[in-house]
Amino acid sequence: MVTLTERAAQHFATQLAKRNSGLTVRLGVQPSGCSGYSYRVDYAETPGADDLVVDTRGIRVAVDRRSLPLIQGTTVDVVKHGLQRRLRFDNPNARDYCGCGTSFAA
Repeated sequence: MVTLTERAAQHFATQLAKRNSGLTVRLGVQPSGCSGYSYRVDYAETPGADDLVVDTRGIRVAVDRRSLPLIQGTTVDVVKHGLQRRLRFDNPNARDYCGCGTSFAA
């Protein structure tokens, strides 16, 4: 389904620890940007009724069924640019990315 690198798992573990109620990382896509879709990351107490859940590197990750075909097989990593860190999604289903890298076409 979706895989987290060790850096991404550490990032999400830190984020979950900051939230008293956020026990699940919810990943999905939404229509957005110039290429069609952007990634969505939320934190939830429990997965949604339509979510598929996997444990990857000790982090519970939920993906809604509508997003799954668009992000199936994606690896999530954390990359550092200068002083900032950001999530990077290596998605085998993405055909193209917009110039700024915030959206993709599938």
